[in-house]
Amino acid sequence: MSDVILSTNGLTKKFGAFSANSEIDFFVREGELRAVIGPNGAGKTTFFNLLAGIMPATSGEIRFKGAEITRLPGPERVARGIAKAFQTASIYPDDTVFQNARLGALARVQGMFAPEFLKPSRRLGKVDEIANEALALVDLVSLGGERAGDLSHGDKKRLDIALALATQPTILLLDEPVAGMSIEEVHKTDRLIRLLAKRMTVLIIEHDMDLIMGISDSITVLHQGKVLAEGTPAEIRANQMVQEAYLGGHVQEALATPAPGAKP
Repeated sequence: MSDVILSTNGLTKKFGAFSANSEIDFFVREGELRAVIGPNGAGKTTFFNLLAGIMPATSGEIRFKGAEITRLPGPERVARGIAKAFQTASIYPDDTVFQNARLGALARVQGMFAPEFLKPSRRLGKVDEIANEALALVDLVSLGGERAGDLSHGDKKRLDIALALATQPTILLLDEPVAGMSIEEVHKTDRLIRLLAKRMTVLIIEHDMDLIMGISDSITVLHQGKVLAEGTPAEIRANQMVQEAYLGGHVQEALATPAPGAKP
């Protein structure tokens, strides 16, 4: 975990006169599970969208594995190893679960090989293999033939993660992966995130403080588009500025009270 895999310097995103992100200096090390938290409107999803290339930065720099990628389009970032699962599951509801995963795998294989249109059989075999591996990780292989739109909310969210995993990322961005889930689904996704963190670097946005405090190696807190604090779960729980930023309520209580199994 000694090597920095992703960093930003002065990263800023403006919409007119409004700064959604302002001068964000940030880095995450290889193999780290880093949470990004903050009140609603803090700029968390915008920050992830800048990292993934879904929207362009106004100014500042993004570096991945030592190379600047600030102006690279999203598909090229996917090819380099950055994948994002979305806050609202971005799946193809009328296709099967397997067909959805296969689309992510196809994006990966097309990046691995030049468009070799005269050799489809070799590439198609690799696509199916990668798709099945991604579905196995999220425990959806048995539902491969089901229509994606008929899945439960939790399974749709995990299928969206599978699409990202099928691109075989080095770093995975998870935007509110347990939002709207039942307690049972949250526990299942908790186990999935812990498994993924053993295989790749994971960045996660989430409002479930019990989950965040239990799984994170470190936490970055955004407030009004800027970095307010960084530290271990214990340090963030004890940070008075962080507690004040959340303005009380259940989030502040969760921050102040260690969750069962929370990391120090």
